[in-house]
Amino acid sequence: MDVILYFVMPLAITALMTYGLIPYFHRKQFGQYIREEGPKAHLKKQGTPTMGGIAIFIGIAAGMAIFMVRVSDPLKSWASPHLVRDAVAIVLTMLAFGAIGFIDDFNKIAKKENLGLTAKQKLIMQAVFSIGLAFYMMRTGREDLFIPFLKIGVSFGLLYIPFVMFVEIAMSNAVNLTDGLDGLAAGVTAIVGITFAVIGWKDGDTILTVSGTVVAGALIGFLLFNHYPAKIFMGDTGSMALGGVLSGIAVVTGKEFLLPLVGLIYVLEALSVIIQVAYFRKTGGKRFFRMAPLHHHFELGGMKEYNVVYMFCAVTAVLGVIAYFGTI
Repeated sequence: MDVILYFVMPLAITALMTYGLIPYFHRKQFGQYIREEGPKAHLKKQGTPTMGGIAIFIGIAAGMAIFMVRVSDPLKSWASPHLVRDAVAIVLTMLAFGAIGFIDDFNKIAKKENLGLTAKQKLIMQAVFSIGLAFYMMRTGREDLFIPFLKIGVSFGLLYIPFVMFVEIAMSNAVNLTDGLDGLAAGVTAIVGITFAVIGWKDGDTILTVSGTVVAGALIGFLLFNHYPAKIFMGDTGSMALGGVLSGIAVVTGKEFLLPLVGLIYVLEALSVIIQVAYFRKTGGKRFFRMAPLHHHFELGGMKEYNVVYMFCAVTAVLGVIAYFGTI
């Protein structure tokens, strides 16, 4: 029953928030600016409301707040202060990374172009927030990392802080790159959240179960309006927040190595950009992919936008099953 509550409440809150934000953003002209060098079919999306990620992280924060209230009740047998602290760490990480995305989105809207914060500005803020989470985990003495399939824990010692920084920064930027088609980032991440919840349920890991369920619920609520053709985009506000919350969950639960497995789509999206840029420079202007990130490669190859989304979500679902068996 609790799991249903942690799924339904974020879904309802996010859906209602998104429903209200669409006309509000239309009135304020908070529309997406489409890159001219992107797929020409995307130019029709110009002006679609963006920054819908606000609804996502409010939904997630609300769901986690309900959980924190329930487990902090000293009169209940399930009261657990350490779960409250873990939930706070996850929510603060999400909000911190979401704030970076919000500033980026707001700058784009103010300048009326598809350019926001510089890469250096984003990296500095991401690094600072990542170090904060790493210190929290070190302070609580939980620095061991779970290795899927081998089912062993390892410790990185002094390398733990740079490792957490890498996980947080890489994930936030990879999810950001994945957010390029209607419903893609939300759909893939909802499946990752469900995978986390199922693995947490099996292992008796309350924070993994609850946070995964809350994330999945909030994203399904957002997908009601973000599926093709999208009525609203999450923007960097949402994609950065999702990268932050996923990596935050993974770090707090010691499941960092599950992320590149169940979240392989994020990894491939980021790698496609790295490969494209490196190949372009090495060959003096040739392209390895038709266009990067990877979803545009398939789109320009003739696949319908929604079919690319379905394919990536299906792949993620299969990876989720593999990840589950990797923890048995």
